[in-house]
Amino acid sequence: MIELAYPWLLLLAPLPLIMRLLHASNRYEEAALEAPFASRWRQLAGTASLGLQSSPLKLIALILMWLSLVTAATRPQWVGEPIELANSGRDLLLAIDLSGSMQIEDMQVGNSLVSRITAVKAIAADFTSRRTGDRVGLILFGTRAYVQAPLTFDIKTVEKFIEEAQLGFAGEDTAIGDALGLAVKRLRERPADSRVLILLTDGQDTASTVDPMEAAALASEMNVRIYTIGISRRLGTTSNTSGEVDEALLTAIAQATGGRYFRARTPQELQGIYQVLDELEPVEQEKSTFRPIESMTWVPTSVAFWLALLLIALRTWPQLSFRSNTKEQQHD
Repeated sequence: MIELAYPWLLLLAPLPLIMRLLHASNRYEEAALEAPFASRWRQLAGTASLGLQSSPLKLIALILMWLSLVTAATRPQWVGEPIELANSGRDLLLAIDLSGSMQIEDMQVGNSLVSRITAVKAIAADFTSRRTGDRVGLILFGTRAYVQAPLTFDIKTVEKFIEEAQLGFAGEDTAIGDALGLAVKRLRERPADSRVLILLTDGQDTASTVDPMEAAALASEMNVRIYTIGISRRLGTTSNTSGEVDEALLTAIAQATGGRYFRARTPQELQGIYQVLDELEPVEQEKSTFRPIESMTWVPTSVAFWLALLLIALRTWPQLSFRSNTKEQQHD
């Protein structure tokens, strides 16, 4: 059906009539000077003006043009029938490590090695594309952590942000605790049974202002399940050098929140997270509805445009005819 965004603007429709009536009531007779060539002036004025008094067609065109412009100003729009959006109820946040060590090329793809970030970006983008019906968000972290994409159904945009992520953009160090704290802050407003965080990192916490285990405890209180992924071909401990996965920390974080730790030595192992996520049962939430809206402003605008062309033609034609007749009289 058609709805008007600003229906009150229809009150402007009788404005020209009101102005004409006010103008007529203020008229008064003035002294006139008769001239022998006054009739010729009136003839010229009649051809140069719109000639509303002598042309009902012009008057009708003006009225319709005004009404068309008023209608366009009300912003008419076609509103379709309500469409239900099927939501699974899951809210998934991806937290991706962009520290300097992610440039190490030790991820096996066929007979060649690629950098860790290359593998993570490819798999994370593919993971995101499979999450139709879920809200997906993106956190990028290094020395600092920040939200690149809030929770959204716009999967394509999140995929693009993942592909455009650049190493070192958030600093060279690794702030796992800050990333966890930021994720909990974003997820705490969502339904308790649908909060999931996927954290991908290749190192150990070296720059956090928030202790990772304290952040994990808070996540557990908020019912946020955390799945951690260690990306490296090398094992490590809390005394690791840069670039080695702190498996003990990542395992403790996952276990504290009811999640699970994954070890990813290859892109194929990185895809193992899909199996666990597929086992998560979506939470039933209130279904949202969407009504498609299409602007129809172009219709009255087009009508006003063609009526304007008609008025120009009606005004120009008598002038051309008058000039043609004048030239013929001069030749005679």
